[in-house]
Amino acid sequence: MSGQLIGALILWLIVAIIAIAIVVYLVNWLYRRSSKEAAFVRTGLSGEKVVIDSGAFVLPFIHDITPVNMNVLQMRVHRGQDDAIITRDRMRVDIDADFYVRVRATPEAVSLAASTLGRRTMQPETLHALLSGKFVSAIRSVASEMTMEDMHEQRGVYLAKVKEAAAEALAKNGLELESVALTNLDQTDLQYFNASNRFDAEGLTHLIEQIEGRRKTRNDIEQDSMIKIRSRNLEAEKQSLEIERESELARLEQQRDVEVRRAVQR
Repeated sequence: MSGQLIGALILWLIVAIIAIAIVVYLVNWLYRRSSKEAAFVRTGLSGEKVVIDSGAFVLPFIHDITPVNMNVLQMRVHRGQDDAIITRDRMRVDIDADFYVRVRATPEAVSLAASTLGRRTMQPETLHALLSGKFVSAIRSVASEMTMEDMHEQRGVYLAKVKEAAAEALAKNGLELESVALTNLDQTDLQYFNASNRFDAEGLTHLIEQIEGRRKTRNDIEQDSMIKIRSRNLEAEKQSLEIERESELARLEQQRDVEVRRAVQR
């Protein structure tokens, strides 16, 4: 083999290596892979392509991608004091609830989330600000159908209805509600009831009636208990005095018998 041929082979080998390196670099640069935590939607040439647990080529200036967060996001809702929830019986209730939301792992849902929410799925705080209105609406609508006692005693029923109402609204954005946790449920302090508001005035009147009624019942119980205690003490004292009287009479009777016997003997 001549030296000229060997040189040509080496040159072609170098060119092939460079070409392979360029191809590998271009593939690594242009080929985008999704992960378990994030999918993406590619738009542009050849239309829309939803990529979940796979990959796709993304060409600069030709394609655009929108990442979609696939993690479960915790979104806390607090309603209390002036913003408290009003129940069916016109009570104000302070509520803290945690909503666990994620994008449904289907091409249709990912596409819908990308088109309606965009990159906000990657920004939990921004997404929370956008969706909090839907959560509050679900909490309020269900609370308006239940009394405060029902909400407290039937928390499971209340949460199921809230989840159903919120899930329907979230589905329009390609989201699903994994679960809802109620971390706090309590009556709002009386100072936040506005007497000039019709709902608050009605609830406040009902609440004061209940408080005063229970206070009267408690007072009646306390007074009855006190009377029973004093009556029992008086009865015990009478019995004690009767025992002392009988004891004294017995002693005097015995003393008289002794004196009689002594007189007889004398």
